[in-house]
Amino acid sequence: MENDRSELRWGVEQRLEFIEFRLFWEGHVNRSDLMDQFGVSVNQASTDLNRYIGFAPDNMVYDKSARTYVRGSDFKAQFLEPDASRYLAQLRSLSDGILDREDSWIANLPPYASAPTPVRGVDPVTLRSVVGAIRRSEAIEVKYQSLSSPEPRWRWMAPHAIAFDGFRWHTRAFCLNDECFKDFLLSRMLRIRGSRENDTSADDDNEWHSEVTLEVAPHPDLSDAQAKVIAALLH
Repeated sequence: MENDRSELRWGVEQRLEFIEFRLFWEGHVNRSDLMDQFGVSVNQASTDLNRYIGFAPDNMVYDKSARTYVRGSDFKAQFLEPDASRYLAQLRSLSDGILDREDSWIANLPPYASAPTPVRGVDPVTLRSVVGAIRRSEAIEVKYQSLSSPEPRWRWMAPHAIAFDGFRWHTRAFCLNDECFKDFLLSRMLRIRGSRENDTSADDDNEWHSEVTLEVAPHPDLSDAQAKVIAALLH
């Protein structure tokens, strides 16, 4: 039995995380769960469950009547920190079609609904070219559609980072045409036809490297009770 986590292989540790995820969120886990999720044998699933008990003996007990392992009353996470955002992200990814049902670790999905995320049309080849240019510190020639110009035009840019504003993905790049750093929407990059060496440095992008601290507080017109509710949400 392996009792040193540092010696665990990646696949084994992932299955132990899965066991813990199911115990925390579903309250139970059994061999068939592991077999269905990871395609392992009966013997391997049994070994994984026994290995998990070796690490966390108080986290699950076998319920003979239900024929499954159930969460122990003294459960304490060992392999992953229970995270509500991770659980909700899986629901959102399922809703948006980003995650297939069989890839989700959630066994019994609760009824849920979410507003669909607008498709921004980022071409995977375009994204690959941008990421490659960032890695190689290169400039790329991009056919870009801006709002200021009715027709798309070619421009050279040297991307050094990508960013998400909550709705759209951008690349932060030095525009060789305008000789300044700018944000460019990945969805407006229509074509990339060339690359070349770039001698600009991302260190010179002062706006990118500047941080602004925002202080958020409840609206002063709220009652004390309402302000306390809002303040609790901000922590």
